[in-house]
Amino acid sequence: MFRRARDVFIGAVVGALLVGGVLSAVAFNEMDLFKSAPFSFQNLWLMKQARVILETYHVDGEEHISETELLHGAIKGMVSSLKDPYTRFVDPDELKEEEIELQGEYGGLGIYIGQRDGKTLVVSPIEDTPADRVGLKPKDQIVKIDDEVILGWPQNEVVHALRGEPGTKVVIWVRRESEDELLKFEIERESIKIQTVKSELLQDRIGLVRITQFNLKTLPDFRKAVHDLTGEGTGGFLIDLRNNPGGLLNSCVEIADLLLDDGVIVSTRGRFDRANEVYYARKGTITDLPMAVLINEGSASASEILAGALKDHGRAVIVGKQSFGKGSVQTLFNLSDSSGIFVTIAKYYTPAGTVIDKVGLSPDIEVEGEFVKDRESDAQMKRAILELQGLIDGKKEESR
Repeated sequence: MFRRARDVFIGAVVGALLVGGVLSAVAFNEMDLFKSAPFSFQNLWLMKQARVILETYHVDGEEHISETELLHGAIKGMVSSLKDPYTRFVDPDELKEEEIELQGEYGGLGIYIGQRDGKTLVVSPIEDTPADRVGLKPKDQIVKIDDEVILGWPQNEVVHALRGEPGTKVVIWVRRESEDELLKFEIERESIKIQTVKSELLQDRIGLVRITQFNLKTLPDFRKAVHDLTGEGTGGFLIDLRNNPGGLLNSCVEIADLLLDDGVIVSTRGRFDRANEVYYARKGTITDLPMAVLINEGSASASEILAGALKDHGRAVIVGKQSFGKGSVQTLFNLSDSSGIFVTIAKYYTPAGTVIDKVGLSPDIEVEGEFVKDRESDAQMKRAILELQGLIDGKKEESR
């Protein structure tokens, strides 16, 4: 996730096709420049030597090597040496793209990616997008894009290879655990418009609220969905977080605040003061009706925070499969040339002190199956509805 001022973006989304941007930047304290030892004269001389060699002897050096490209390349090298897929450098153009995408629209496939153990994995496809329609699934490993094998590529290069103008096509090859051979997908890019909250009243007065990610529009849309379903007479809420890869921490925390009456929502812990924060729920909730939450292996980061908070406080029963396990916090530090560095500054902890990073959140009730649009074939949703109906009936008995 990444933070700018009070906004934090969390998600296995970082580096994805929808690589959310942020609203305000953390301006690093320039006094920190004096706390770190500068490059030694020998190392500065080494960098100078390398630059002179490239400019002088590379066949295209005089025409094609710019000082900015060399500088950005050096920064990318420093960042990649950390071997942290979520700490990354973005140039000014990339940063502008990410900020536009956070507003809820971008050109691409409609897919979130993350990296783990050197592999580029699908975190989740976005509903009703090209990636979703061709059948990409969470945990698919992207091996090849067009004619390029991408093993070892940093996330931002994978993102650039997958992005493109609407109407253009890209071929990707994925490795799926259940298949012996690589799977080939030819996908036409589209302009992706994201509706992060969808709701409807199901049979037996179950209020279904599906959250596909957390962005600037999610909080007001969620509030409206709960209000509308309550007005329609729902007896309880089923919050579907499956294939939700994360998003803005503040959006997630504020939704949790609407559903919890008090207590810790989430805490973050890192090496410096601003990385250590505890987020609390305030008195008052938007509803006291029973709740169930659906998660799966495509639920990551901010969705894990929301599910973890509701689970630890006993506010909802969690149904589905083990979540993705992305529990680190990224902050964007703007550099003086309008480029930036996303830096992993902390890990987050659920109210009970559970670390989810690289582990995932365990559901209260584990149900095998996949997220499918056909409700009759959705075993996880059927079980969640059954559990929620039991909670609703129990609440009725208590009120008698």
